[in-house]
Amino acid sequence: MSAHGDHDMGHTVAGWTGSTIATLGFAVAGVSLVLGSAPGLWAGGALTALGGLASWLLHLAGRGKPTGPRPPHLRHWRTPDPSGRRGHPNCLGCRLAGRGPQAEGARTSPASRGPVAPPRGGRRVMNRQQ
Repeated sequence: MSAHGDHDMGHTVAGWTGSTIATLGFAVAGVSLVLGSAPGLWAGGALTALGGLASWLLHLAGRGKPTGPRPPHLRHWRTPDPSGRRGHPNCLGCRLAGRGPQAEGARTSPASRGPVAPPRGGRRVMNRQQ
């Protein structure tokens, strides 16, 4: 039994990597602020942004987790997410990358494409029934 019981804490490679890089960025920015170093502040901000980007890219590579608790056999932090490369439902990161059921449905649904224009030079036929 783990320290947290049967609760999924969301520990993943994407989460640990992004958090570590972002924490390092905050530390660099904090030390630079105390020392009065403008380039150090920019470097700390860049590292913090890099942490978010690294976490997102690892999530898209299948090293993150979907929203909500995972099944017990997938809760170890090194276990890859089998559905990660296709996209998770209701996941903002996956939608931003153009993945997930919402993005696939929007691409294939004829209703989402809007009205179809008649061909150029062609005559538009109206069906009038009263």
